[in-house]
Amino acid sequence: MLKRKMGFCVCGSFCTFSRILTELQTLCDTYDITPILSEASSTTDTRFGPASAFREQIEKLTGRSAITTIPAAEPIGPGALFDVLVVAPCTGNTLAKLACGVTDTSVTMACKAHLRNERPVVLALSTNDGLSGNGANIGLLLNRRFYYFVPFRQDDPAKKPNSLVADFSRIGETAEAALEGRQIQPVLW
Repeated sequence: MLKRKMGFCVCGSFCTFSRILTELQTLCDTYDITPILSEASSTTDTRFGPASAFREQIEKLTGRSAITTIPAAEPIGPGALFDVLVVAPCTGNTLAKLACGVTDTSVTMACKAHLRNERPVVLALSTNDGLSGNGANIGLLLNRRFYYFVPFRQDDPAKKPNSLVADFSRIGETAEAALEGRQIQPVLW
């Protein structure tokens, strides 16, 4: 049986990368996955490790070279390359750009190109301003066709009261529901 095709976009919430890699291991059993790395996630060395090591891990896991530029992401639309596109982690910066239609990174281009085919985009939030500056953007995308959210919650209500994070273990479940045109509930957990 042929696997469905998934584009898997990674933005620069570096503290979540180990959780993303764990989830990708599971998703590779069900999907043929192409990684798409934001410019920040593909070039920024952090206390969580060098960008080159993360890129090497994700490419080894998926068996595919990562898309890392706007020109490389543009053919996603004309080629109808994916059944579903996941953005995990979806940072507040990317969330705001998607809500406002800004296409200036490999990830936002991947989303724009994929959406032209009216196919689902699954967002797994990881943002420190989800209950402040980005609250309105979450509302906009919750009401926009073809966007689906992985259930999310406050990250650390005592120390970071505006921070939201998705339950990354539910990416696969959310993608399956999105392919059926459904938002899994509850979206807030």
